[in-house]
Amino acid sequence: MNPELKLGSLSAKAGERVYGVHNLNLAGQATHVPVFLINGAHDGPTLVVTGGIHGAEYASIEAALQLGQSLDPRSLHGRVMVIPIVSMPAYQARAIYILPFDGKNLNRQFPGNPNGTASEQLAHWLTENVIKQADYYVDLHGGDLNEALEPFTLFQRGDDEETNAKSLELARVFGIKYLVGSEVKGTTVSAAAMLGVPGILPESGGQGIWEPHQVQAHAEGIERVMRHLKMIDGGEPEARETVVMEQMRWLRSEHDGCHYPKVHIGDQVEEGQEVGQVKSFDGKLLESVKSPIDGTVLFVVTTLAINNGDPLLAIGAP
Repeated sequence: MNPELKLGSLSAKAGERVYGVHNLNLAGQATHVPVFLINGAHDGPTLVVTGGIHGAEYASIEAALQLGQSLDPRSLHGRVMVIPIVSMPAYQARAIYILPFDGKNLNRQFPGNPNGTASEQLAHWLTENVIKQADYYVDLHGGDLNEALEPFTLFQRGDDEETNAKSLELARVFGIKYLVGSEVKGTTVSAAAMLGVPGILPESGGQGIWEPHQVQAHAEGIERVMRHLKMIDGGEPEARETVVMEQMRWLRSEHDGCHYPKVHIGDQVEEGQEVGQVKSFDGKLLESVKSPIDGTVLFVVTTLAINNGDPLLAIGAP
């Protein structure tokens, strides 16, 4: 029999699904997170699913909400904890990239600091109270309000090869074609890897849109993972074609001004190809943006407004 699944004052016994709100104080500022605890009637692993690390990535948030609302504990083998909106201040403000409390990108603050700024405290809380409970971790993302995105799944490459292999396996099972290996520190999945927890960060959707097929990419991926882990019926999911990207190169603006992309998501580009321009408000060319590699365009910032240091697009290469 599964042990009781708990988070703060919320708890679910075996065979129960519980919804509640967990209140947080982040560097003196109050916020909260919605929480679903689904404790299966049958033994099995613990899966943690989060969304809304970035508060305007709506397809991923909606998929997490649907999972928490619909998963039946009576037929579940194991336990599932779902936090569909981690960064509630960003969700409420429709903020891109950052937590409004301190202006930091939450997904660069992990494993966090209990005595740090609001983002660092939120990262610490999630690491210590949520990710540490996981046997497996799926952190759902997508393009932000200003980004068009080709779906891909990021998996962490940490120091432990066994955890790396299990994370890559989860990424393949999730079923999105493009897989990106990452060694970036400060992310949710890097914190999971440090704890020996296999984790993936799938991306689908963007530009403030949550079309059914974008939500479905996440929902279907979670279902495939749960079938693979034998948490739900349906058997091992069928294999799908995947392409592992050994690198993902972000291109950033070197100026304030206007952004004119010359490629679309999914396009194949060559090293040296012009993929965009940044111009001044009187029309002068400030920057001709060139691809540093041959590869696939994975996301493009689609807003005309651009600031010095902002991302413009990213290119992945096998």
